[in-house]
Amino acid sequence: MWFGACTSSIGTWMQIVAQGWLIYRLSHSAFLLALDQFLGGIPIFLFSLIGGVVADRVERRKILLGSQYVQMATAAALTILVATGLVHVWHILCLSFISGFAQAFGGPAYQALIPTLVEKEDMPNAIALNSIQFNVAVMVGPALAGQTLAKLGEKWCFGLNALSFLAPIISLSIITARFLPVKTTESMFTSLKEGIRFTRKQSSMEALIVLAFCMTALAMPMRTYIPVFVKDIFHRGPETYGNLLSLMGLGSILGSLGIASAGNMRKKGLVALAALICLGAGISAFALSKSLPFSGVVLVLVGASMMAVFATVSSLVQLITTNEMRGRVMSVYNFAFRGGMPMGNLLSGWLVPLFTAPVVLSVNGFLLVLLALYFLLVQRRLAAL
Repeated sequence: MWFGACTSSIGTWMQIVAQGWLIYRLSHSAFLLALDQFLGGIPIFLFSLIGGVVADRVERRKILLGSQYVQMATAAALTILVATGLVHVWHILCLSFISGFAQAFGGPAYQALIPTLVEKEDMPNAIALNSIQFNVAVMVGPALAGQTLAKLGEKWCFGLNALSFLAPIISLSIITARFLPVKTTESMFTSLKEGIRFTRKQSSMEALIVLAFCMTALAMPMRTYIPVFVKDIFHRGPETYGNLLSLMGLGSILGSLGIASAGNMRKKGLVALAALICLGAGISAFALSKSLPFSGVVLVLVGASMMAVFATVSSLVQLITTNEMRGRVMSVYNFAFRGGMPMGNLLSGWLVPLFTAPVVLSVNGFLLVLLALYFLLVQRRLAAL
């Protein structure tokens, strides 16, 4: 399962790099870069709550298989469009939306499946190690994409991504773990309300949800606009783009290893807020940098701190949640965590043409620091976890 997820993630990151480069090459529009991210993320924002209810009612392995098939089909379609020279930006945007729709159902099912594979006391380690496979892909995928883009073109990145989905499909087909949902006669809307009610009853869950939304809304636009920095500020090509994303992935692996080695540590809330301060400072430093080597070093810090926040907050949500409510609660978390991405990208897509990418991203970093200080000094429920 780990190998299948890692292989698929590498392919996905190859496509992300190639897709961002292709859109900017075709349009030279920072807004369309952001719009692509928005359309890929908005289905998750709209449908992940329903996806969580489905994950508590249907065998989760089957949901994941369906999600993988749809994502493989969108990658294959994009490969054909690019190879035949028929591709237009609107094709890419539509396929991003379809892929995001599949992830809206696959994401809650995947997150809810993890606890069925490990004991509760091993949950923080499992989540961190799962993050490592994702971030191995973040490091390896962009580096491969940069080389493939420069030597073979975008179609090879999309084609290899389509093939990479075979690994998780095979893994899911042979996995022995099963989730047998409890039969219920209540409506999906009633189940959804129960998940939201459970979230609101937990003393710290609401704070975690708010933090997840604000964090992704302010942090993720930086990754979206790396092609702008590469082409317009550093005047480099796709290899540099891939290398910068790989350095960010290297930092993410270091952050994941740090969280995994700490095990079931105390004061997870304080760790998350300290990492959030480092994340905000790193984003502002990258936005204002004119030096490529310095930017690469900063991206390692950004990747490490970003993953430390993600893994710690996700661990806290999983530990607070009961198994029978896990799909719904994780969908609420996914709704906030993934929903912040399209909203942040949409807002930045409007602001960047007005104020430039360095200005917008530096303000985002500053706001992340203020957010962490608010939870650290004023609203202390998170700091007490």
